[in-house]
Amino acid sequence: MNAESVAVNRERVVTVLNGWVMLPIVIALHLGAIALFIYSLVAGINDRGQPYWSLFVPAVLLFLTSAIMIIGFFTLQPNEARVLILFGAYKGTVRESGFHWGNPFYSNGPGPISPVAQLAEMQGKIAVARSGSVVPARKAPGRHKISLRARTLNGEKLKVNDKRGNPIEIAAVVVWRVQDTAQAAFDVDNYENYVQMQSESALRHMASQYAYDHGEENEITLRSNVEEVSAALRKELQERLAKAGVVVEEARLTHLAYAPEIAQAMLRRQQAEAVIAARQKIVHGAVSMVDMALKELADKHVVSLDDERKAAMVSNLMVVLCGESEVHPVVNTGTLYT
Repeated sequence: MNAESVAVNRERVVTVLNGWVMLPIVIALHLGAIALFIYSLVAGINDRGQPYWSLFVPAVLLFLTSAIMIIGFFTLQPNEARVLILFGAYKGTVRESGFHWGNPFYSNGPGPISPVAQLAEMQGKIAVARSGSVVPARKAPGRHKISLRARTLNGEKLKVNDKRGNPIEIAAVVVWRVQDTAQAAFDVDNYENYVQMQSESALRHMASQYAYDHGEENEITLRSNVEEVSAALRKELQERLAKAGVVVEEARLTHLAYAPEIAQAMLRRQQAEAVIAARQKIVHGAVSMVDMALKELADKHVVSLDDERKAAMVSNLMVVLCGESEVHPVVNTGTLYT
């Protein structure tokens, strides 16, 4: 049986009435309803001994209407939006900050949280608690308000295997924001948990595609090519989070190390490679200096040396230049060939 694809929602930016314009109107209706209610009672009882029902009923209805209209007021801060839902139908998104008035029957809350979302939220809190961070209290998104500000997700350290199977520890920080409020509200169950879970999944997948270090020629590695790896992580995250209407501003690695069980062995290997590289540079420099010395002596006719004496001189110079300890020279008081 073919599963039906989930419909993708798209944001529609709408405008609502200015709250400062509607406020005096609502207040006037409310006060007018109270005045009419009192007049219908007082005047009716004084004249006929009973209220003027033709005024009493409209006063009650007007009072209820003005009371309901008060619910329609709401405010939006800069970089904040409200998703308008009327009896289950998406009517648009208000992005303009300020004091507004909309239909009082627009939905004012997200409704009950599904068990899946509760489980995902609980897992996220446990993960944050294990990392030693403070677990923030979940704020109820009143009136379907969604923050459009940039947010930072500081991921915990993950233990994964790199391309060569070596266990490593890796962590990343992701800067993201909501771009499409309709997708964030309707296409995923909880877009904040969705960002957290997908970021962890993308980081694990990306880490398995590259070697930690010592790659082949022109091979991108996690340690040596931080910019390229960060760009690849951001690209994969954007592909995963586009479904939730989220745009990834930046993604960078914050921690990268070998796992503790192989860290000592890898450290010894790195130290050995560093020593070998240093020795290569020392030998290369020493050979260059010996060659320069022999050429200078020959060109300036300082001394004439046969091959055997050249070999002895080269040996002595190499010992002096490449030796780790201090060299103590021996002064020859005889002739060169004695």
